[in-house]
Amino acid sequence: MGGFFGITSKENCILDVYFGVDYHSHLGTRRGGLASYDSEFGFQREIHNIENAPFRTKFEGVVGKMKGTGAIGCISDMDPQPLLFRSVSGTYAICTVGIINNIDEIIDMVLKGSHGHLEAKTGGRINQTELVAALISEKDDLVEGIRYAQEKIDGTASILVLKEGGNIVAARDLKGRLPMSVAVGENASAVSFESFALLKAGFEEFSDLGPGEIVELSPGSCEQLVAPGDEMKICAFLWSYYGYPTTTYEGVNVEVMRYNNGRIMARNDIANGFDVTQIDYVGGVPDSGTPHAIGYSNETHQPFARAFIKYTPTWARSFMPTTQAERNKVAKMKQIPVTELIKGKNLLFVDDSIVRGTQLRETVEFLYDNGAEAVHMRSACPPIMYACKYLNFSRNKSDMDLLSRRVIVELEGEEGLGHIDEYADASTERGKKMRQVIAEKMGFETLEFQTLDGVVEAIGLPSCKLCKYCWTGKED
Repeated sequence: MGGFFGITSKENCILDVYFGVDYHSHLGTRRGGLASYDSEFGFQREIHNIENAPFRTKFEGVVGKMKGTGAIGCISDMDPQPLLFRSVSGTYAICTVGIINNIDEIIDMVLKGSHGHLEAKTGGRINQTELVAALISEKDDLVEGIRYAQEKIDGTASILVLKEGGNIVAARDLKGRLPMSVAVGENASAVSFESFALLKAGFEEFSDLGPGEIVELSPGSCEQLVAPGDEMKICAFLWSYYGYPTTTYEGVNVEVMRYNNGRIMARNDIANGFDVTQIDYVGGVPDSGTPHAIGYSNETHQPFARAFIKYTPTWARSFMPTTQAERNKVAKMKQIPVTELIKGKNLLFVDDSIVRGTQLRETVEFLYDNGAEAVHMRSACPPIMYACKYLNFSRNKSDMDLLSRRVIVELEGEEGLGHIDEYADASTERGKKMRQVIAEKMGFETLEFQTLDGVVEAIGLPSCKLCKYCWTGKED
């Protein structure tokens, strides 16, 4: 995944952009970068590896060195960026968030069309942001090139371009799968993936760009260059997991959605005959499962408790190490029990999702090792059946990395994949069997998933405006 932030101002804005980018650290763990433009020094750029140290630490020394009235930056789980290019559209810095599924096709098209070259990394891999810039350069006009690139890409591409002079061109992806918000002040304008970063930078209000909308930001103004399209498919999973609690997408706050989501899950459990009074404590698998659990607790009136705490001062993110074995080890070492809230207790935990299930199994074992009587598990979203093909969300190499898929194949072989809709539905025999098998594998007393309708209700936007591909496999 990844996130971006940028400001164009009448004054030096590096410090504000430094903090704005840092507010996106929850969206990526591999690379961080800043690019700026100053009338005296021109373009400047810094990129650092943030796999073993956070963005803030790696870039705190950069703030004193860089200078600019325009700057953009990003956190990325993919390639190093922003990149600097000189083209027929002028010199500019660019960063992108998204994924290119037809990358080989695009590479062939660019190389055959220009007879040029692209920098190859280990294994021949190409920096996707460089590829986007190469597509942009096929047109004489920057905005025409951005739209051309977005239309040629099978996947998603949200793009920020810092122009010579300090203005920023911001382009939201064609279907609006990713958020992009802009804010305009008296002497500066800004753009951000996470809306709360704009408020923290001192802007009082912000607005969302529409799907495919392109604007140019200058200090104190925002000019629309391309009007938004009619169809939006913003990713519903942003609210369930990736979004920071203080941010708002399309007018819906992430934390509020998660409270609503937990309440709906509790309501469904009660309607299906689950005896919530047997639960001693409701808790969330930290950290993103916690607000869903608070909503569940509020609805059932069963006490909320943090039966274990993550020790995060030195290891803030369990997925920072490069190997799964290291990530599992770090996740285990971070879990510090509150034995008084575990021993002899009947616990219900809510997790934001169940994807591969690798760490969740160890979490349950950890709770039983510390004396839990029973552990019930709830997933705050439906069973994930399809690896996302629109956003660079996970490390999954194929659909078979997904726990739900693997269990279906164990039960029925490949033929079972023809009944995914039934397996997703808890009211069917196949759905009940899948939940039973997962519960046995993971050590849950009971297991249930939020329904698709429940997620949509919790978000509060029309279903047709949400991308639900990871749950349904459908693009509509």
